[in-house]
Amino acid sequence: MISEKIIEKASKILKNNNIQSHELDAQLILSNIMNVKREHLIINNKAHISKKIKKQYDIAIDRRIKKEPVAYIIGKKEFWSENFEVNQSTLVPRPETELLIYKVIDYFKGKKIHILDIGTGSGCILLSILKELNDSRGTGIDISLKAIEMAKINSKNFNLLNRAKFRVFDINKYNIGKYDLIVSNPPYIPSADIKNLSKDIRNYEPLVALNGGTDGLDLIKKVIYKSNHLLKREGLLALEIGNGQYREVFNILKHQGYREINKEYDCNQNVRCIISTKVKYF
Repeated sequence: MISEKIIEKASKILKNNNIQSHELDAQLILSNIMNVKREHLIINNKAHISKKIKKQYDIAIDRRIKKEPVAYIIGKKEFWSENFEVNQSTLVPRPETELLIYKVIDYFKGKKIHILDIGTGSGCILLSILKELNDSRGTGIDISLKAIEMAKINSKNFNLLNRAKFRVFDINKYNIGKYDLIVSNPPYIPSADIKNLSKDIRNYEPLVALNGGTDGLDLIKKVIYKSNHLLKREGLLALEIGNGQYREVFNILKHQGYREINKEYDCNQNVRCIISTKVKYF
């Protein structure tokens, strides 16, 4: 069969199953199975597809019909111009998280710093920062062993094993070192709102990395409180937060002696990231 026809058929099936990114998903899945770039597949749209590949493709498309994220189907997600390996023990990296990375890299450009990433998941935040800050090093912690194993794989893939360490740790029990920068994309979705998430997220992404408790702020508070003891003087705390949480998080930070340096808005004009520094020590 011809690749163009196979993609057209798969795209139509996905569209009929209410998947908005149907054409892109059909292309990404086939290019991954064929181990070629999507652009190569588009240019060579008359390529012959073997029965073996077609069978693998049909299975993968069936998984997508059931709303499994493409990132889990192909085992990777592009983030900060790199392909990060992911699985269902890690959140799928999202573009809005890159907003946080842009700001901290700009702030620490040319400096040698020590970084802590709380709830590291696939390691995408820490590794992306280390990729840009060549003299820096960092530690990523997560309560999930499987997530930490995935982060270590990504660290190896990007030749960062010598500058990045990943450890299984509960944030409440972590008291190692002092840091110039603490970053975190903690769970921030209120428990009652989990049921309203799309099936892609609700049925496949790890609940422990999504559920922020009754008001969505449980883990955000823990990160802020823990940072009181782990941040160096004049160090930065960079947090990703959920929609409508800015005012409450701002007040918590202020009460804990932090001063906001910057806030970043997503494409919907929601404050997505808060960057602050500790100015008061109790």
